Amino acid sequence: MFTSPHFVGFLATSLVLAITPGPGVVYIVTQTLSQGRKGGLASVGGIALGNLGNATVASLGLAAVFAVSSAAFTVAKLAGAAYLIFLGIRALRTKAAVEDAPCLSRKSPGRLFRDGSLVAFLNPKTALFFAALLPQFMDVSAPPLWQSFLFGFVFVSIALCTDTVYVLMASGVASGIRRRSEWRRFGKYLSAASFFGLGVYAAFACPRTGQR
Repeated sequence: MFTSPHFVGFLATSLVLAITPGPGVVYIVTQTLSQGRKGGLASVGGIALGNLGNATVASLGLAAVFAVSSAAFTVAKLAGAAYLIFLGIRALRTKAAVEDAPCLSRKSPGRLFRDGSLVAFLNPKTALFFAALLPQFMDVSAPPLWQSFLFGFVFVSIALCTDTVYVLMASGVASGIRRRSEWRRFGKYLSAASFFGLGVYAAFACPRTGQR
């Protein structure tokens, strides 16, 4: 199976989709700029866990319920949007870092990991995306459940690698940005604006998109 054209095609498709910037990439880059490399990596791990949860949901067939029930989809979508907006409000209420602080805020990696996992898992478009993508590469002669689990795990693993690259790139310029007094003053507003933008995107974006 791992050498079949279907699996090779799935790997290529997954790589292209993972590299393409989307809301998830915007989120981890923003977190890296405001929290540093460790915070960015914690966010990447949380997003990977949330995406894996959505892949599991899709594999078990619950994404089909979202697809046929507009009410269920709307409730889950708005819950995710509300959480993102809540994070934006919390960012605005965060006190500015002191001048000698190494980073803009003092969130623990565990908290960042939790936020990332919830942001990803509360986005039902991801489950719908997995439900639409995975069957295109499955072998009808093999059990569908374990295939969908495997494909979902592979996709999340690829995205984990590409997201880590984004974190490393963002952290490379973060130190220079932090040295500027302007970033100390406006950093929390940039972070809050990113959360608000992601919340609006989650609430109103079309569920057919596959961007992360």
